[in-house]
Parts: sequence; structure tokens; C-alpha cells
Amino acid sequence: MSATFRVSAFGDEIAPDLDEQLTTLRDLNIGCLDLRGAWGKNVLHMDDDDLARVAQVSRNYGVKVACIGSPIGKSPIEEPIDFEVGNLRRIFKAGDVVGCRNVRLFSFYPPDTSTNALYDQYVETAIERLAVLTDMAANEGFMLLLENEKGIVTDTLSRCEAVVKAISAVRTGRHFRFIWDSANFIQVGEERVVERGWPMLGDAIGYVHIKDAVLSDGHVVPAGEGDGQLPLLLAHLVEIGYQGTVALEPHLKVAGHSTGFSGADGMRMAADALRKVMAEVGCVEVW
Repeated sequence: MSATFRVSAFGDEIAPDLDEQLTTLRDLNIGCLDLRGAWGKNVLHMDDDDLARVAQVSRNYGVKVACIGSPIGKSPIEEPIDFEVGNLRRIFKAGDVVGCRNVRLFSFYPPDTSTNALYDQYVETAIERLAVLTDMAANEGFMLLLENEKGIVTDTLSRCEAVVKAISAVRTGRHFRFIWDSANFIQVGEERVVERGWPMLGDAIGYVHIKDAVLSDGHVVPAGEGDGQLPLLLAHLVEIGYQGTVALEPHLKVAGHSTGFSGADGMRMAADALRKVMAEVGCVEVW
């Protein structure tokens, strides 16, 4: 099977206004949107009218929502799971309205995030909590996509592998997969991240976030200009016949706690850098 790649992007990295987001995406010949925010609202806090507007505006521009960039799991691991159960129900409603079954989520904040030296003790709890959410996704026909991220339990390659394999062993892969983000791994000090990480997580990848970073200080750079081994990652995906999305999350101007910003010019730079790497590797882009 030949590999094909759809390019998406986090629109709120371009501008708060959805029309501005989608105008830029169309100018860049990007047909998909990762919906994290619009009009200053996170997708979790959009009301029914907001969601209906997202759906209509996206149709007007011919852009498909590829993933709901939810903040689910960016919450304390010791908080009752009912909090995120309620949030996930709301995100499922958002997915129904905008026509998207993919939901990004995280694996919770340990009590002390000043160091990740003690995160291993929370792996089992993270697995238990994510299993509850995965069962919800199975019942509603959604795919949960777990992103690696600094400050949460699944920050390192080894903890990502432990959590993903534990859930995949007892839950169907049709409802839980992994989002690979090289820059986030680099920012917690992982070296040779794809070289080491592909044997651990390659068969679990269901989505890819495209941003790169420099190991020496963690600052974010366009794809292929850092230590995230993105050419090698895309080459591996080509080899296995990947049929999926690579989503630009450049963070070239601001890398915040729950969002990032690049502006229209930054998104253009990020898209050009990604497509340069894709061309070098031999990726086939589809709309």
C-alpha cells in the first residue's frame, strides 16, 4: 500500500478569527483544520451556536475538521475522573456538529510538575483514567489520540510506550491511537528521538503533529531544522504505507500552556518547511 499524507493545521495559530484561519489555509492549499480555538474560545468552551458557526464556515471554505484539539487530560491526575468525563461528552458533541471523529487528549498532570523524575508512579493511574475515556469513545464511535507533552505523565518515550501498549492490549485500536510530536519529546531531553522511538511507538501512531525543536535549549524551529528527526519519521511512515494526517502546530512565535501562535507568515514558513521535507522523503500529499 502506498502512503498518502493529508496536511492539516491548528488554525488558531494563524489568527483568532475563523475566517482568517481558513483564508490562510486555503491560500496555503491546506484542506484540513485542527480545531483548538476560534474567536478567542477553546473548542471545549464553544456553545452550540459557536459550533454550528464553525461547521458552516468550514463548509463555506471547503475545509474539513481533521481533529478536535481538545484540552482533555490537561488536568490534575488526582482530580476525580468525572470532571474529564463531562468534558469529553461536550467534545463529542462538538465532533458531531463539525463532522469530526478524531479527538486529541493528554495523560494528566502529576501533583509536582517541577521535575519528571517521579512520574513513573502515576503511569498506572493514567492508564486507568484513559481506559475510562477510551470506553466512552468506543461507545460513541470516536477515536482518541494521545499526545506526548511535557509536564504530563506521557512525556517521555518510555512512559508513552507503557501507557499506549497497556491500553491497546485491552482496547480496540479503532478508538485509541498515539499522536507523535517530535518537538515535545525534544523538550524533555529525548535524544535521537525517532531512531529510538520508532521501534517503541511506530505501530501505534495514528496522527502526527509537525513541529521541530533544538535539543540544546528546546526552542521550536520549522520542520527539518531541529533535532526531531522529522525526515526519518516521515520516511518510516512512507515505508509502512501511512494513510493519515500530518498537522502543523508550529509554535514559531508563542508556545503556551494550552495554545501556540505563529501568525499567517509563520504558518506559511511552517508549511513550506514541511513540504520541503515531504518532497525530499517522497511523501504523496492528498487533499
